[in-house]
Amino acid sequence: MPESRTHRWFRRALNGVVHRAWYRMRAAGAIAPGTAAAERFGSFGEASIIGFPPSTLYGEAQIHIGRDTLVNTWATLSAGYAADQDSVPPRALVIGDRCWIGLRSSIVAHESIELGNDVWLGQDVFITDANHGLDDLDVPVGRQIGAHEPVSVGDGTWIGHGAIVLPGAQIGRNVVVAAGSVVRGDVPDDAVVAGVPARVIRLRT
Repeated sequence: MPESRTHRWFRRALNGVVHRAWYRMRAAGAIAPGTAAAERFGSFGEASIIGFPPSTLYGEAQIHIGRDTLVNTWATLSAGYAADQDSVPPRALVIGDRCWIGLRSSIVAHESIELGNDVWLGQDVFITDANHGLDDLDVPVGRQIGAHEPVSVGDGTWIGHGAIVLPGAQIGRNVVVAAGSVVRGDVPDDAVVAGVPARVIRLRT
């Protein structure tokens, strides 16, 4: 049965109301300096913002965010294994100035993850400094905790869509990590890396 003119008008009007309400809610819910949510962080730089809604946020007191940094919506930032853990280092997760964290990206710190200034992450990037253990055959892998290995990402580095940065990775300055790569170990300054595991395919010289 054809849609009536009245029904089309009502659907159009309702659609506009829903979209305007959603945009306003996202703006109002964003975490920015001066909000109570920002004050829970170890430090939260001027003009930085975490988009609303986030996916997961906890351990904010051990998370430090620099100036002019954008964390996009549906991102996860966490420090420690649980919100009430009292043994997390005071600077477990440090994100520098002018960084860009893409949609749905996750940075999960247990001891030390540090992103320098001007580090950009594409969408769905995952960075962690610990993983599950697998040495005890009598304990499910998901219940075993692996060793903590600090992670660092140097100034000016770009990490492409869907890349994974594993515990112990030390990524230099101005590095390009290709989309979908899995990074472990040391990556020199100005390198372009790609693959699983990621390997240097050329230097930006």
